[in-house]
Amino acid sequence: MNAVTAPSAASGPAPSATPAAHPSSGEYLTFRLGAEEYAIDILRVQEIRSYEVPTRLAHSPDFIKGVIDLRGRIVPILDLRLKLQCPEASYTDFTVVIILDIGATVVGAVVDAVADVAMLSPDTIKPAPRFERQGHVDPAFVKGIARLGERMLIVMDIEALLSSEEMGIVAKANRV
Repeated sequence: MNAVTAPSAASGPAPSATPAAHPSSGEYLTFRLGAEEYAIDILRVQEIRSYEVPTRLAHSPDFIKGVIDLRGRIVPILDLRLKLQCPEASYTDFTVVIILDIGATVVGAVVDAVADVAMLSPDTIKPAPRFERQGHVDPAFVKGIARLGERMLIVMDIEALLSSEEMGIVAKANRV
């Protein structure tokens, strides 16, 4: 498997779990899910890996594809397309797993493709329209919408994306 270390996460200590350590401006990793482009705080990214089929866990939610062994650590793999209720796309050569540090938990997020690293300032990120919650996706995971040239980026709060119950499932998988 090829692994690419995220540019800003390559050196220095692991990111802090405190919200104050994550200002709304800075570098964001952009990636695609279907036709949409998303951005997440690069301080949450440990590395980017090519997709490998994970080992399935019994009785886990559909969006948890299974687990992989990452240098001796068992890491749950989440398919963000399924979590966000996007139309399911096929896995291609561009499909990657973004290894994320979410507090004390490490998870892998399957995305269609990684685009680039973008610098976003607070005035670039505009509030997202709020809609009533539909299905399992809480709109609170969206920090805002950023315009970057011709591109529209959905800026995600990756911690808010997973509910407390789901984080418990992921934490259990980390302890396997």
